[in-house]
Amino acid sequence: MQSAIWTCWGGLMAETKRLLVCDCAGSMALNPEILGKAAGVEGVTACSFLCTDQVQVATDALSEGSMVTIACRQEADFFEGLAEELGAVERLKTVDIRDRAGWTDDENAVPKQAALLAELALPRPQTPSKDVTSDGVCLILGSDDTALAAAKRLSDVLAVTCLMSTAPDFVSPVNSYDLAIGQVATASGTAGKFEVIVDQYAPMQRTGRGDPGFMKPKDGARSKCDVILDISGQTPLFPAPEKRDGYFHADPKDQLGVERAIFDASQMVGTFEKPLYIRFDPSICAHSRAEQTGCNRCLNVCPTGAISPAGDVVSIDENICAGCGACAAVCPSGAASYDDPSADYLFRRLRILSLAYREAGGEAPRVLFHDGEFGGEMIRLSARFGRGLPADVIPVDVSNVEGVGHAELIAAMGVGFTEALVLAGPKTDVTAPESEIEIARAILQGGGHNADLVRLLRPETPDDLEDILYDRPIEPIKVEPVLPLGSRRDVTRLASAALSPDVDAPIELPLGAPYGAVLIDKDLCTLCLSCVSLCPVGALTDHADRPAVNFQESACLQCGICKSACPESAISLAPQLNLSKEAIIPQMLHEEEPFECIECGKPFGVKSTINKIVETLEGKHWMYTNSDNTKLIQMCDDCRVRSQYHGENSPFQMGERPKVRTTDEYLSGDLEDQD
Repeated sequence: MQSAIWTCWGGLMAETKRLLVCDCAGSMALNPEILGKAAGVEGVTACSFLCTDQVQVATDALSEGSMVTIACRQEADFFEGLAEELGAVERLKTVDIRDRAGWTDDENAVPKQAALLAELALPRPQTPSKDVTSDGVCLILGSDDTALAAAKRLSDVLAVTCLMSTAPDFVSPVNSYDLAIGQVATASGTAGKFEVIVDQYAPMQRTGRGDPGFMKPKDGARSKCDVILDISGQTPLFPAPEKRDGYFHADPKDQLGVERAIFDASQMVGTFEKPLYIRFDPSICAHSRAEQTGCNRCLNVCPTGAISPAGDVVSIDENICAGCGACAAVCPSGAASYDDPSADYLFRRLRILSLAYREAGGEAPRVLFHDGEFGGEMIRLSARFGRGLPADVIPVDVSNVEGVGHAELIAAMGVGFTEALVLAGPKTDVTAPESEIEIARAILQGGGHNADLVRLLRPETPDDLEDILYDRPIEPIKVEPVLPLGSRRDVTRLASAALSPDVDAPIELPLGAPYGAVLIDKDLCTLCLSCVSLCPVGALTDHADRPAVNFQESACLQCGICKSACPESAISLAPQLNLSKEAIIPQMLHEEEPFECIECGKPFGVKSTINKIVETLEGKHWMYTNSDNTKLIQMCDDCRVRSQYHGENSPFQMGERPKVRTTDEYLSGDLEDQD
């Protein structure tokens, strides 16, 4: 019997024919029948010692030639080695249903185990990447003997230059590395492409008797290198130094940290694969138009400085980008989208997890977004030494929780999760998550739900995490699970509408939210249409036959370009989420009667504006006193040109045109009379 997951995600089910589950020496409860159904397999084998006494079961399954899933991630290396011996590497998958589900003090974790197995039906798309080459040219920055010792050790594997902030007390000339003193003025680049400018640069002199000296210092010395080991004890050269590839910063007083940095630097030789985390579409970037600055969201949250203004758009340096995903989380238009993997893949993961959990007998699942390093380790420690995760908390590992935005949180609620939680670690930059969670909470609260169903968790220990997750009464939100297709904006609107079907008024959002209305003060607006011409997404449009401004709220990014471009300061923004049908239909914001040309009757301009100009100038300005110049203001472009050309004082007049002379006039001798 096919599972419902296959029905919902037809064509995506992995061709897994065998499932091997292990209760790890009887330490957790399993239900092979339910798990097999969730995985969509033909055969399920339950074991207790699959990696030891019952290893023959795995050997036989891998030898059959069919796809095999082994529900054990702890011994993944062992089973992958076994598969390699049997030529079955491409037919093996491993998944963890023990640490993330089975090891728990809670009751009945089978629905969560089933959900985690069903998730395998969705193959993870490959992340685009590029090659980065490092030749091992290393710059060591230091101020004491720690740097000299590091230079000596690394010189065996890297081409080392040691730059000291001051001259060492005593040092002998060495051939294995270069030594100099100086101060770093600027540093840029990333692994394989660093460029450093040094002031007061003075390399060591290798000649002469006694202590070696240093050459005359000079400013502006330029160096290119592949790796920088910074154990100077000074402020890091780069923002978010731990996210700058090829840059290793350690406190010289931290011996363990220095050792780790030296080891990491020693590995930086060769060609490496650099993931291209962000896909950028400049055509829909709303950073600026006509020198009017609009959206700066990605610039404000990028921790590494990989994003910079580039005219009307921004530029993302793929070499510096560390893949936190914060820019994609806050980008209102989708110009910056995460590609490790895409948001669409995460939306589908959430839906399949929620549906499989319910199909296996669960009722109200909660989702916990976490990274693999801090979050994954905390979950493993909790499972082995503590109470483990509650049975209704489904962990969803992501590349970086900083990339989880309001769209992902609301989508999780829209596909059937009753709570959406983000687990932050000590290295997490919470700037983007906090603002995105604030938006998600406002959407929930505006829809009549408890805003606390979306939270940022910052536990210091596994016990702290357990205290937060256990004994928390959850009131499930009744929602018909949605199919999260389309852009992040589309999914947000779809999920929000499903969560709050009875809301008939716009939901108020915090400042900076990427949804909202444009308000026009009709008393100030002259319908110059500057806002229309500069709107980057066409949310503001004009009317073909009359002076008017139309507005489609669902398209508005709240970038603010229209507000900054308005010469009359007539525009203001109202962050809100309008879930009604009117939001997707252009609405008239402001319109006026056109002025009809006094010569031809053709409508042009704005009637109130023309009348105001005439009233302001007529009889009050010398050019418009005792003259017909006022009438020119009341004419369309064509009539105004004709009037000026044929007018009595027209500067284009050149006198009466001479009569054309004919051949007959030449022959008749009348030329003298004409002269």
